[in-house]
Amino acid sequence: MSTRTIAVVSAGLSTPSSTRLLADRLTAAAVAALADRGITATVEVIELREHARDLADDLLTGFANKPLQAAVDTVVGADAVIAVTPIFSASYSGLFKTFFDVLDKDAVVGTPVLMGATAGTARHSLALEHALRPLFAYLRATVVPTAVFAAAEDWAGAGEAGRALADRVARAAGELADLVAGRPPAAPVDPFADPTTSFEDLLRGS
Repeated sequence: MSTRTIAVVSAGLSTPSSTRLLADRLTAAAVAALADRGITATVEVIELREHARDLADDLLTGFANKPLQAAVDTVVGADAVIAVTPIFSASYSGLFKTFFDVLDKDAVVGTPVLMGATAGTARHSLALEHALRPLFAYLRATVVPTAVFAAAEDWAGAGEAGRALADRVARAAGELADLVAGRPPAAPVDPFADPTTSFEDLLRGS
């Protein structure tokens, strides 16, 4: 079996959070779908709440510290990304947007992305289409057709809403697995491939 890496970006603010819960369900379904296609998946989870101050510093200074850089490298070097955000004021959270703001504009070109979102009411479900999908289109990622939204009532378990959520999760995971299976493994990230400061400038103390 070949191996692929999935980077899971969760922008939940609490511990535990429904955002992380949805991310975990999407991840488990994607790992299972890849296994059905003869691919072993390794998963690396990025909890953005742990990098909130790091992201603010990066915006102000233009430099990522080691923990944030490791998170960025995880996304850049992944074969697929599962990105899940809570919805605030009809759009993705500021923390979620800030993380993708600090990525290089070419960081996820062509990378398969599965989008997810959570909110207290289903009235926010269209945020996936009018906010998240344009974001990843701008980044030129390859977004799976099915985006997964979970409102409070979707966590009802065996009820109709719970079954509908399970169906969406399975369909989206299958679409992600199909995209990943059709691509070669991602090349390892070389942190020295495109240095921000040239070696000559470093020698001059610039």
